[in-house]
Amino acid sequence: MATTFSALPEPVERPSGGPRLDHRIHPASRWIFLAILVAGVSYAGYSIFVDTAEVGEGLALGTFAFLGLALLIALGFEFVNGFHDTANAVATVIYTNSMSAPLAVVWSGFFNFLGVMLSSGAVAYSIITLLPVDLILHVGSNAGFAMIFALLLAAVIWNLGTWFVGLPNSSSHALIGSILGVGFANQLLSAGTGGTSGVDWSQATKILTGLWMAPLIGFAASFLLLRLMKVLLRNPKLYSAPDADAPPPTGIRALLIFTCTAVSFAHGGNDGQKGMGLIMLILIGCAPTAYALNRTMPESATPAFVSSVTAAAGAFAAHAAPAVTPVDLAGSRAVLTRALQTRHADTPEVYGAADALSRDVAQRIGGYGSLDKVPAAATPNLRNDMYLLLDSARLATKDKDKAAATFSPSELASIKAYQTNLEQGTRYIPIWVKITVALALGLGTMVGWRRIVVTVGEKIGKTHMTYGMGASAELVAAATILGAEFGGLPVSTTHILSSGVAGASVASGAGLQPRTIGSMALAWVLTLPAAMALAGGLYWLFLTASGSVGAI
Repeated sequence: MATTFSALPEPVERPSGGPRLDHRIHPASRWIFLAILVAGVSYAGYSIFVDTAEVGEGLALGTFAFLGLALLIALGFEFVNGFHDTANAVATVIYTNSMSAPLAVVWSGFFNFLGVMLSSGAVAYSIITLLPVDLILHVGSNAGFAMIFALLLAAVIWNLGTWFVGLPNSSSHALIGSILGVGFANQLLSAGTGGTSGVDWSQATKILTGLWMAPLIGFAASFLLLRLMKVLLRNPKLYSAPDADAPPPTGIRALLIFTCTAVSFAHGGNDGQKGMGLIMLILIGCAPTAYALNRTMPESATPAFVSSVTAAAGAFAAHAAPAVTPVDLAGSRAVLTRALQTRHADTPEVYGAADALSRDVAQRIGGYGSLDKVPAAATPNLRNDMYLLLDSARLATKDKDKAAATFSPSELASIKAYQTNLEQGTRYIPIWVKITVALALGLGTMVGWRRIVVTVGEKIGKTHMTYGMGASAELVAAATILGAEFGGLPVSTTHILSSGVAGASVASGAGLQPRTIGSMALAWVLTLPAAMALAGGLYWLFLTASGSVGAI
């Protein structure tokens, strides 16, 4: 593999005919960078201390150190993601002389930060749904911690390896491969304990479809967009190589800076959420009292919350066969767990279980008065019950036609409101998590960007990148990533943008460099199995070291 990628070395001096990439960095910038980094880590530690102290969950020194290590690895993933993926966004403005390299990476880092801060959180929990249900429900166990460390380390190791050889590999692809590897390994090690020990392949298929389609979308859409631009925009400057060291005309320059900004913002919004979801799993495992439930929900929202749970329970009860309705809560939990395992939740037995468990949840929350008053001992069980109910309700209404034939419109509205309230109660992201992830991704953008920038700017097409090529590739990438975030889907910035550059190169009449395209295609094919094998192996190693194999 090293031989294959040896054609992609890091340039140490300015490439012939290319932009200047060897700017000297002002000494003060290093101190500013370090100060922001230390401030971000300190802020995370302080926030954890305050959050746990407020709920009376004092963390032992060993637990706090363990939590700190896990968070550092998770933030390290986002840091590597920053300089690995976002280099794609700045390559176009650098190689068209629209912005100098130092300004471009700082600019991109800032808009990555904004993208993370303004993200919805939908992608964060879309990634988590790939994980085995039993590991999510018991994330604080040895197996849960082994899962988190294995998938994070595998993704970071693969990202660093591909960055070292200058290859535009996808961080999303690596992370998803790592998650699949842990899930598959857990299923093998669980010795047939059921589908909840493995990967939710229906969700995995949905996400993997987006990943393999990304290069095709990037290539085809950029090809068509550049061809359309040539018909509608006749300015020859758009389709010729930039003059050495000369910035483009004002209008073209504004367009290219806008597309760079859009890709950076979109990348932050989509990729930043992946780290958020994993950090929330870590926090739930190490400090469940503080983070397993959304304790920021106001007490005034409790009556409406309880009312929605009761209304949904009534909707489920109306379609539950009395003969199969569970009479105990343990039986209800078993039925819902099995429904998630088999991916079939639209049965009278499941409706009966959802009714019974929902009424119990409503009674417990109503008795406590609000989520922030749930005692430490009751938090894990309540959170797990709410998680089971949320995913079971979603699965039961996933087939819209069948759901409409089963439930009345008012019942469906009650179940929808129920899902929204359960999600607000269990799937939230504290503001400090957003800020620290945003800092990690933004700061990562400013480090190590040269290798990937040179590959995108020089080694995909056979000719120098034109203004039109850069604009079309980035417009397609930004639109696709923002659309995916709206739908809660993780996508690959790298795959979309690098294939977009290839499509634009072909549309401009320039050929592609087969060796680079072949290396990128090989990395695209290898990333999933390599990350799966690495994560699965690490998971087994960590379980063996903790003595948990056979007791998952």
